[in-house]
Amino acid sequence: MCGIVGYVGQKQSLPIALDALRRMEYRGYDSAGIAVAGSNGIVSAKRAGKLANLEDKIAEIGADTLGGTTGIGHTRWATHGRPTDENAHPHLSYDGKVAIVHNGIIENFAPLRDELVSAGIELASETDSEVAAHLVARAYNEGETAGDFRASALGVLRRLEGAFTLLFIHADHPDQIIAARRSTPLMIGVGEGEMFLGSDVAAFIEHTKQAIELGQDSVVIITKDDYEILNFDGTASEGTPFTIDWDLEAAEKGGFDSFMMKEIYEQPAAVRDTLVGHFSAGRVTLDENNLGEAELAAFDQVFVIACGSAYHSGLAAKYAIEHWVRIPVQIEVASEFRYRDPVLDERTLVLAISQSGETADTLEAVRHAKGQGAKVLAVCNTNGSQIPRESDAVLYTHAGPEIGVASTKAFLAQVAANYIVGLALAQAKGTLSPAEVAEIWAELEAVPEKISETLGTRDQLKQISETLGAVTTMLFLGRGVGYPIALEGALKLKELAYIHAEGFPAGELKHGPIALIEDDLPVVVVVPSPRGLSQLHSKIVSNIQEIRARGAKTLVIAEEGDTAVEPFANWLVRIPATRPLMQPLLATVPLQFLSADIARQCGNDDIDKPRNLAKSVTVE
Repeated sequence: MCGIVGYVGQKQSLPIALDALRRMEYRGYDSAGIAVAGSNGIVSAKRAGKLANLEDKIAEIGADTLGGTTGIGHTRWATHGRPTDENAHPHLSYDGKVAIVHNGIIENFAPLRDELVSAGIELASETDSEVAAHLVARAYNEGETAGDFRASALGVLRRLEGAFTLLFIHADHPDQIIAARRSTPLMIGVGEGEMFLGSDVAAFIEHTKQAIELGQDSVVIITKDDYEILNFDGTASEGTPFTIDWDLEAAEKGGFDSFMMKEIYEQPAAVRDTLVGHFSAGRVTLDENNLGEAELAAFDQVFVIACGSAYHSGLAAKYAIEHWVRIPVQIEVASEFRYRDPVLDERTLVLAISQSGETADTLEAVRHAKGQGAKVLAVCNTNGSQIPRESDAVLYTHAGPEIGVASTKAFLAQVAANYIVGLALAQAKGTLSPAEVAEIWAELEAVPEKISETLGTRDQLKQISETLGAVTTMLFLGRGVGYPIALEGALKLKELAYIHAEGFPAGELKHGPIALIEDDLPVVVVVPSPRGLSQLHSKIVSNIQEIRARGAKTLVIAEEGDTAVEPFANWLVRIPATRPLMQPLLATVPLQFLSADIARQCGNDDIDKPRNLAKSVTVE
């Protein structure tokens, strides 16, 4: 989820690009860079870390050296390659004439890199992005498209696989930018004698309110006076014009009233991007995996260690891994793990889950596990952070920066990543056949579209929260994989509304918690699919009847087509039908909406920054 900006006009591009990057820094803060095309050819500056580091670099080399009216800029959320100066964007071609910035993942970068190396081209970074710059330069310098910037760029774009937004500038064509998008966003800003490009409208909202959204697989060529939109095959295409009616603050939030709400709506992309590139030729693959197939097959137990929402994602993983792999899985709150002296050995896989990769309790648990001879596989959203560096293997989620303190899209991305790990283990141990793995993967790939459908519950949840008003306590119940969802729903409500909320396995009701049921108590019930364990479904319907008989009001989350729950729900929220183990990726979404709306009913309007909480807990 990097931030990308581009400008062609009559003004100096450097200050315009820097201002745009300041507004886009929430999209990535691992590094930042700018490249300008002008009388000096292509000149660039980039630096790891926050934008202030880039500004120091520009001051060091002199802003005058970056003179020119065409420029591109980038704030990086690291995926391929650590956050270093070398891996920062822009990337220059081997002849110094092409500069690119890139958001997304080029899935087939490895064979493209090998092709370049075989041609004697030396790569300067660890990124997948750099190959695009070299390929365009080579196409421009030789072969059928020599001397034709447009044809060279189009030819390269047709070779790329994955999800990406790419901007190209060329020293021989300093009056234009060629850009393309596939599955990641890109907007055009239309000004008077100037044109803009941005990952979102925050990049250019100070300069123009007229924008164009590019469709899937679109290429745009901008000059200061005009733009041309093409398909990847070079035929003419069109975008969708719109007028921006947001102010700058709203633009940074994508028109939403909070980053958290924006991030809820980014969840289909977060899950999709996390899945991308992990299933090829019928096999599941991990990212930086130093654990061979034989080693994965040899593990006879799994420990999951995490904190907060990450712990709940790990609890969902326990259900999935035990079902698919048929080995025992233990789930531990990371802060307790090393103090209870767990039994670990070289046949133990520890799955360490952390959004930031810097969570102190989880990091210490990782160190303890390695000291006991276990192998550690990290699931993390931050490339190059401490936990991945100290682990034996890592699987990165690709949720992008999450500004809201209460986790939303990072949580769903963790669930998806944990399931990738589960399938990789089942594949290695042979507990699922290749056909079964492929079938489950197809269900996973269908989930992002189903999350998009679930976002349609937003108005219904808002109405429910207005009816409930400023509640003081709520209970959340689930069975099977619905139990982690209940825990996550209760946690979100505590974090955002500052009220008492608890999640329980529904079967525990009669073992104590039913004493809490009273008139008008709101109880959220996550109903398992009737297509799974039918007895589990019938039992939770009985639980709903029990709490309704004692005066509680029930908000029931159930899949489409489940009619058995209808007579017992005060409010019934529908989610798309899916494989039972996929339910956390859908049923969590309405609970995120509910928690945010009840928080506002309780007087907390700043849901991005709940009191007493921090995004990353870096001390024990």
